Amino acid sequence: MNIKGLQKVSLLDFPGGICSTIFVGGCNLRCRYCYNRDLVLNPDSLPAISAEEIFAFLRSKSSLLDGVCVSGGEPTLQEELPDFLMEIKKMGLKVKLDTNGTRPEVISRLLEEDVLDYIAVDVKGPPAKYSYITGNNIDHAKLKETIALLKNSRVEQEFRTTVIPGLLKEEDLLSIAKEIAGCRRYVLQQFSPRPMIIDPALLSLKPYSREKVAEMARMCHKYVETLELRGF
Repeated sequence: MNIKGLQKVSLLDFPGGICSTIFVGGCNLRCRYCYNRDLVLNPDSLPAISAEEIFAFLRSKSSLLDGVCVSGGEPTLQEELPDFLMEIKKMGLKVKLDTNGTRPEVISRLLEEDVLDYIAVDVKGPPAKYSYITGNNIDHAKLKETIALLKNSRVEQEFRTTVIPGLLKEEDLLSIAKEIAGCRRYVLQQFSPRPMIIDPALLSLKPYSREKVAEMARMCHKYVETLELRGF
């Protein structure tokens, strides 16, 4: 595992619980609004943390934690991910995975091996805007396959979109909601212009207000069970 960061305690990354968050290096996307620039673009410049160090820490704190969130970067690029998550499960900890959903074959294996307690999938935008937002041409059918897998899964889940002024409009959010229709939770996240953002041109954008996003999201709610605004 190409582990590049550990947040020892998080009250936000695992809904309803206290977790540690692990960050892996490398990603197959270059999302313009991503604030983990070095983690995505220059992971080799960051110090590595061994899996053994992570396991030792988790064992020492397992009685204080509810679970572990594995984020990135993109964790599904890591060949060792299934075995790594299984080791965490053996400690009696719950596992949450943050992913961009572009590797359904990995997600399918994790579901089959029953190592996930929660999965969060970032849907960056409607198909027509994906390459513009992510800086990469992906096979959108892969994301659709992930969506279908989770619709048929009982694992706790959420789909989420970062609402970026100038990049996403009401009709874009509605398009995403229709694409994930029938899923349990759709989360609209506040855009946070931070210094380490991949595209510094976005730093000048003023984030949407909560009221504006709530208004934009109104039509989306009928396609999903729960719609949540986060970070506003």
